[in-house]
Amino acid sequence: MKEARKKTVSWFSAGVSSAVATKLAIDVIDEIIYVHIEDHHPDNARFIKDCEGWFDRPISRTQSPYKNVNNALLGAGGMGYVNGPQGSPCTRLLKRRVRKEWELTQKTTLIYVWGMDKTERGRSEKLITAMPQQQHLFPLIQKNITKTDAHKILKASGIQRPAMYDLGYQNNNCIGCVKGGMGYWNKIRLDFPEVFASRAKIERKIGGTCIKNMYLDELRCDAGRKQKPICDTCGIFCEMLKMEFAGGQQNKERLIQ
Repeated sequence: MKEARKKTVSWFSAGVSSAVATKLAIDVIDEIIYVHIEDHHPDNARFIKDCEGWFDRPISRTQSPYKNVNNALLGAGGMGYVNGPQGSPCTRLLKRRVRKEWELTQKTTLIYVWGMDKTERGRSEKLITAMPQQQHLFPLIQKNITKTDAHKILKASGIQRPAMYDLGYQNNNCIGCVKGGMGYWNKIRLDFPEVFASRAKIERKIGGTCIKNMYLDELRCDAGRKQKPICDTCGIFCEMLKMEFAGGQQNKERLIQ
């Protein structure tokens, strides 16, 4: 009996962990897809181009018709809801719907590559349960790589990480991510005051909040925890892993076992 054809796809987020996971799995990947959102930092364009050179592969770009966070929040039809236990309307409309619509055009078994690190095993298990129609690869978890390790590997490989990390943010999400906490939003208030003001305005218009039970325009300037920037100082560990990237077929066999 002929085995069904499979297609391996990296849903590239333009984050460091996603980039390193994609590089580790590059020998088994058929397509790399980046979902652009207007709220991403402009430096993402540079990082994506650098990663295309690093992967020696093109990255496909796609985008939701909602284009940005405010449009998605207003267009979701869920007045009074910005963020909660089930996620946010912007994630659903700007990312998840784009992926699901793409899936409808595919006629093969899909294998997805994700950038979750060794500390996110629980999250990876939930993803597998939530998406049983696809198969999933987690190269960083397989190799016990943390987010900090991924930053070191990227630096050792000569790739400058996205600007949001150098500004002190833990992730390269949208500027003004509705899932951020009090410390995050106070940092956004300082670094991107126009974004803070825009999100505060949209909260009042919708009647929902990013932070539970608190509108952004009520947030004290000293509230929340300050996150430490992710260190990317490198050493022998990431140099050894960088050598593995040249493993070719050997890496491929390890990933698909």
